[in-house]
Amino acid sequence: MQHARRFLHQSGGVRLIPQTRSERHLSGSEREEISRGIAAGESARQLAKRLGRSPSTVSREIARNGGRDRYRAASADAAAYARGRRPKQAKLTQRPALRALVKAKLALCWSPEQIAGWLRRHFPGDTFMQISPEAIYLSLYDPRRRQAIDRSLTQRLRDGDLPIRGATVTITPDGAATFTRRGWSTTIT
Repeated sequence: MQHARRFLHQSGGVRLIPQTRSERHLSGSEREEISRGIAAGESARQLAKRLGRSPSTVSREIARNGGRDRYRAASADAAAYARGRRPKQAKLTQRPALRALVKAKLALCWSPEQIAGWLRRHFPGDTFMQISPEAIYLSLYDPRRRQAIDRSLTQRLRDGDLPIRGATVTITPDGAATFTRRGWSTTIT
């Protein structure tokens, strides 16, 4: 183990793979075309036809980046790049008030499903105070998100061995865990 750490220290760590964009995502030149089309008064449907994209893709792009009045291609491209960056910080790490509520409910032996439902009812318009049950499970069981919630709270869940009741867990040789239950599955790598 010390040899591996020494090697990583001497070599500067693990090299990250440079981020590349999928062909499915809008390119910078397509965003420029959208910006010019908005300035010319074209509709999202006309722009989509010219770009060979779905009208909903162009419409979402415009809405996501300030609307027709404030759309700028360069800032939209930078925002898309930032949204696509990985790894993302866990929602519970970013929001201390939400984390405190989730911890308190877990301490009372509430399930992640109950917590998510309670948050939706008590904070209906506030997306900053809502979280999915899957995100709570990930914060409890994913090693990369351990700083969000204390793992000892898993003992407070009704079934402390598996993150999801009735689920089977398969761990591959590369360390990825797959949870499977009633026709759906999720993989944590």
